[in-house]
Amino acid sequence: MKAVVQRVAQASVTVGGEQISSIGRGLCVLLGISLEDTQRELEHMVRKILNLRVFEDESGKHWSKSVMDKQYEVLCVSQFTLQCILKGNKPDYHMAMPTEQAECFYNNFLEQLRKAYKPELVKDGKFGAYMQVHIQNDGPVTIELESPAATVDPKQLTKLEKQQQRKEKTRTKVPSESSRERSAPRSKDDPSASSGAEGDVSSEREP
Repeated sequence: MKAVVQRVAQASVTVGGEQISSIGRGLCVLLGISLEDTQRELEHMVRKILNLRVFEDESGKHWSKSVMDKQYEVLCVSQFTLQCILKGNKPDYHMAMPTEQAECFYNNFLEQLRKAYKPELVKDGKFGAYMQVHIQNDGPVTIELESPAATVDPKQLTKLEKQQQRKEKTRTKVPSESSRERSAPRSKDDPSASSGAEGDVSSEREP
């Protein structure tokens, strides 16, 4: 799970020309959910967001108070593009959680955030909608958060992709190996004489 947390003077969400949500001073959270995220990552992110010390205290000392300490508002916006992986210059979103599953997960995240803080101080956008998010960044202050389990090592990702490519190559090799077996001399009475062709058909149907 990834989040971009911005300290704001104010922020709002507009859908179809209509403002559906707004906050004053507080945090605007853009949240990207990975297909690997679980309740553990959700709870980790809730704690981090609410305890992030990006506000000053009463004496003006910076980085001393959290949004809960100051009783400020939080505006959350679902942002699947945070799970983007660039392939050349083209964004790829296969690491983002599928829409239906992500909506349920996101609603659970909001519920946990409100339960840990104050429901009336936690606002959100409209999941899956085309939104205009208006953010007046205060500072500017922008913090990137990432849950431990959601961290993607580029080298590990490349390794996984290569493993997948090897699997695909193995699948394509099956028919050719069967073909070589078919081309070998066989006795007419050999009961395995037709097994190669049958193997080819099953391999070709394999997705």
